[in-house]
Amino acid sequence: MHLAPDRSSSMLRRPLLAGLAIALVFTLASALPLPARAQETVRIGYQKSSTLITLLKAQGTLEKALAKDNIDISWHEFPSGLPLLEALNIGNVDISADVADTVPIFAQAAQAKLTYFAEESPSPSAQAIVVSKDSPIQQLSDLKGKKVAVTKAAGTHYLLIAALNKAGLTFADIQPAYLTPADGRAAFENGKVDAWVTWEPFLTSVQRQLPTRTLADGAGLASYKRYYLTSTAYATAHAEVLKLVYQQLQEAGNWIKKNPRDAAQVLGPLWGNLDVQTVEAANAHRSYQVEPVKADQLGEQQKIADAFFAAGLLPKAVDAKDVGIWKP
Repeated sequence: MHLAPDRSSSMLRRPLLAGLAIALVFTLASALPLPARAQETVRIGYQKSSTLITLLKAQGTLEKALAKDNIDISWHEFPSGLPLLEALNIGNVDISADVADTVPIFAQAAQAKLTYFAEESPSPSAQAIVVSKDSPIQQLSDLKGKKVAVTKAAGTHYLLIAALNKAGLTFADIQPAYLTPADGRAAFENGKVDAWVTWEPFLTSVQRQLPTRTLADGAGLASYKRYYLTSTAYATAHAEVLKLVYQQLQEAGNWIKKNPRDAAQVLGPLWGNLDVQTVEAANAHRSYQVEPVKADQLGEQQKIADAFFAAGLLPKAVDAKDVGIWKP
């Protein structure tokens, strides 16, 4: 006798076999290694005075930390902060190492879309106005009519404005010579300018190598914070990179303060073969305390913006809070 196939049994086996096939696919997929993350490169701009980044670069620490996520670093050195942020603005670098508090103000005036991702707490004694020891300039008011070397948009630029205001003078009362730190040192040493406004490590270097007097440092005039920045677009797309960089900066800052002699031995050759004692003295004037940036603590940034605008050095008024702030 011919028996008809059991259709109900066949219909039950089909979903069971399908389920087993799906389970097998997922099991095999989970056993396969995940595809490696595509190689990336982060372009970091820095200055010679960008101590923490310079240290991380020299020791290879940051590169090792980023390499774990398949990220390379392309390093780009700049003579001062303004050209560095200009490069950030046009997309030639992704991350800016620390620049003086004044520099982002000039970048904002140029419509740059910036995001702060870290700051170093104030270091007012890390910048100063110096004159030759035998100069007739004895006080700030004596700068009237004199030629003063200063780096445009640097923190020292604001220090000079604040010092002149304290003496009852304006920026129009002096002859500014806009020079890079290297050119400023040469002009000062050769008597081409009457005074030089500079920052560390250039400050301690000239004080130890030439007979100088300090007219004023930043105490009571300019707190001198240094900021780390990126473009707003990069901050949005690469938060994990910023987090790693932030952590490494904090560790480097702590290491310098705990190991001043070792740090000086690393940094001295990178700073134009400065001796260990000079580097230690310069670093003692910097806080190197890396912290998050807070919008409600940008009050001095606004004072800086207003001072530059009042002096006719900015093309437009700037709202210091009109920036992005990345939170670690």
